[in-house]
Amino acid sequence: MHSISKEDYLKAIYHLTNGKETLANTSKIAAYLNIKASSCTDMVKKLASDKLISYEPYRGVRLSPSGRKAAIYMIRKHRLWETFLVNTLGFNWDEVHNVAEQLEHTESPELITRLDAFLGHPTLDPHGDPIPDANGIVQNLEEKNLASYTPPADLTVIGVKDHSSEFFQALTERKIALGSRIRLLKVFDYDQSLVVEVDGQEQTLTPSICRNLVVEIKTE
Repeated sequence: MHSISKEDYLKAIYHLTNGKETLANTSKIAAYLNIKASSCTDMVKKLASDKLISYEPYRGVRLSPSGRKAAIYMIRKHRLWETFLVNTLGFNWDEVHNVAEQLEHTESPELITRLDAFLGHPTLDPHGDPIPDANGIVQNLEEKNLASYTPPADLTVIGVKDHSSEFFQALTERKIALGSRIRLLKVFDYDQSLVVEVDGQEQTLTPSICRNLVVEIKTE
């Protein structure tokens, strides 16, 4: 059983390394968790003492097998709770992250097992991110963002890379959600912004939005 703060660190390291067995810089961990660098260093030493990470001074940290397992389990719980909040309780996809951050620390494996079964063993959360299965296996998805396509193209939104409330607000204002159909019409050479059509309405999307919007070729 890990403390809440330890679990948050492990999950942060996993995200910063994209799930790979590479080093995560402690300054980036501190920035990700919005904490002081000194506090991060203290916790890193504790995690290393608990054999959850390996720590290389002045280089960074790497999840140990047990630390990686704990991080993936945290992500599994978080994404299952997000799915429950959207599919069962009617939350919007931009409202669930902070609530799931609290719910993910539940210590009952049986509750998570039943939650998974209740939801029908989903493989993707409401943001299009893969949900690790009960064995800790994470589905590898080939993701292409909107900025990687050239017009003309008919595409479907299948996920996002940015999970901030500001990004979701920007999508909501543009009436873009998971499953939205986007017709790519034009790219501006000057700044790579895109002219698209969403539900019959033409609009221009910034390069930042395009890079963080995961899409695939539209299929009927």
